[in-house]
Amino acid sequence: MKGALRKQQLPEVHMPSKPIEKVLKGQKALVTGADSGIGRGIALALGHAGADIVVNYHKGGDKAQEVVEEIKKTGCENVYAHQADVSQEDQVIEMFDKMRAEFGTVDILCSNAGLQQDAPLEEMTLAKWNLVLSVNLTGQFLCAREAVKEFKRRGVRKEVSCAAGKIICMSSVHQEIPWAGHVNYASSKGGIKMMMESIAQEVAPHRIRVNAIAPGAIRTPINKEAWDTPEAYEKLMELIPYNRIGEPDDIGRAAIWLASDDSDYVTGTTIFVDGGMTLYAGFTTNG
Repeated sequence: MKGALRKQQLPEVHMPSKPIEKVLKGQKALVTGADSGIGRGIALALGHAGADIVVNYHKGGDKAQEVVEEIKKTGCENVYAHQADVSQEDQVIEMFDKMRAEFGTVDILCSNAGLQQDAPLEEMTLAKWNLVLSVNLTGQFLCAREAVKEFKRRGVRKEVSCAAGKIICMSSVHQEIPWAGHVNYASSKGGIKMMMESIAQEVAPHRIRVNAIAPGAIRTPINKEAWDTPEAYEKLMELIPYNRIGEPDDIGRAAIWLASDDSDYVTGTTIFVDGGMTLYAGFTTNG
């Protein structure tokens, strides 16, 4: 791999060969921040798995509609895009009301919407701190709260799932790995971990499962500078023992498992999809 990179070649996109089974047929899923990147990958995967999908987006309706059309190609007929800022309580409530009106209920929440506003600590403004915390953490709280209300109201739909509802929080390896220059982002992800675990503990008696996915380096537009040249990619591989970058489909397939009854005894857990980034690759040669 590294020899090839030194010859100025980028690796091909990893594509798993195993088709996705319709394990979520009849279930209704909301994916926030689904117009691009990881959110798009999750929405497509859930569509392949048979779920009906709401594609949430904040800005960029054209991109969200493109995702809707891609999902339709999976055989999913019940899918639409909904604009909402997840950091705004009234917009989140309206989004859930619309989903209940269109689909009747909510079975799966994939709370993915998030952003970065990076700066060294002494240059980080309160506005940057508040924006990242409000979207990445408060947004997940608001969506989880509304989802739990619906799950409790409806109870278990035995014809589609053993659980009354499933929440998948999108975290990051930076809930564990400190990240200088990104204190707002890392703090938001650390907060997601404890929020997820606390909600999971509270709602488990109602047969509601709450888990998280913590991606490592994933090939998306938000981190393009880290992988779009052979030199950058080779540098990135120093952090990833598995020696390849992740793809949105890697996260999507993990989301399918967490949303399906195959993981019915799993709650309050973070699944790290990171190629071993949290294994501290710097110590592979004895530190």
